[in-house]
Amino acid sequence: MQTYLNIDNVVKKFGQFTALEKISFSIKEGEFVCFLGPSGCGKTTLLRCIAGLEAVTSGLMVQAGTDITHLPPEKRDFGIVFQSYALFPNLTVQDNIALGLKNQGHSNYDCINLVNKWLAMVGLTDFANQYPNQLSGGQQQRVALARALALSPGLLLLDEPLSALDAKVRTYLREEICRLQKKLGITSVMVTHDQEEALAMADRIVVMNQGVIEQIGSPQEIYEQPATRFVANFVGTMNFISASIINKSFIRIGESLLKIPENTPIKGIKSGLVDLAIRPECLYFCSESENSISVKIQFIEFQGAYYQVECQLWDELSAPSIYVNVPVREARKLNLKSQQTRNLAIDTTQIRTYSPTYKSKPTVVAA
Repeated sequence: MQTYLNIDNVVKKFGQFTALEKISFSIKEGEFVCFLGPSGCGKTTLLRCIAGLEAVTSGLMVQAGTDITHLPPEKRDFGIVFQSYALFPNLTVQDNIALGLKNQGHSNYDCINLVNKWLAMVGLTDFANQYPNQLSGGQQQRVALARALALSPGLLLLDEPLSALDAKVRTYLREEICRLQKKLGITSVMVTHDQEEALAMADRIVVMNQGVIEQIGSPQEIYEQPATRFVANFVGTMNFISASIINKSFIRIGESLLKIPENTPIKGIKSGLVDLAIRPECLYFCSESENSISVKIQFIEFQGAYYQVECQLWDELSAPSIYVNVPVREARKLNLKSQQTRNLAIDTTQIRTYSPTYKSKPTVVAA
């Protein structure tokens, strides 16, 4: 696939405040990319810059070989779907979709055919003559999506399109959006703060924080190989366990000495203090004879498909809690109880390491 959108050293300032700092990346034709990050990280500002709704301070943006850096929105080739739907309340569903087509110069006959096509595509054929206030939130968002796609844009921009919907409708619509995007092969960019959405929908994720890009990668890469401590902490649930590297074969956690297998990612690290980052699903309760640490169970919380078990090192009860996800079937066999002392094994092949943080030092350093 060839590059469709290229962002090169884009900077956006609002007075003295820098919202985007030297943002550079490219998007392939037909790719679905999510901008993911906390509120205020710059993801929506970046989307608005791509749409021309915000003027960049410096940098270059090229779409399909055309320099769009300073083009007004009406001269750019995109369709956009907003969180608030932005439908015209005084127009019917079919008129909302047809409005942009008429502005493009399509005949009434063409408009009717195209509107009917897109209503069928989003499953709203029977709602053509209804008004937005007669539709559910999910139906309104599908109208907004059909209106954007009916213009046959080269680029689809989605600004948190699912955040105002309830959980079941959100899950259904994200599947529908992905189905349509793959069927049409349209290059798409979505802004979201919802990690589950990004992991489920994106071909690649751009993780942002305080106006800079922390990491770009596939959902699996972002989740399993976080490049920075911020990404590790922001995406999913992550345990950070204080440890010391003894040598190339052993690490110490609390009073426990653990052997490091040959294939562990921390093999190349020299001796010293580190924070081990490990997902809750990469920890498991085991027998005392195994390579493990001793923990005391504090709380057990039922989460449907699994139990989340909160533990603490038995010899360092002031240390941060360690969370373990235990499948329901396994939890029943283990007969876990609060205040029990158990042995906990670590899948060392899934460990990431970061420089330790200290309360006396406000800076966080990522390995």
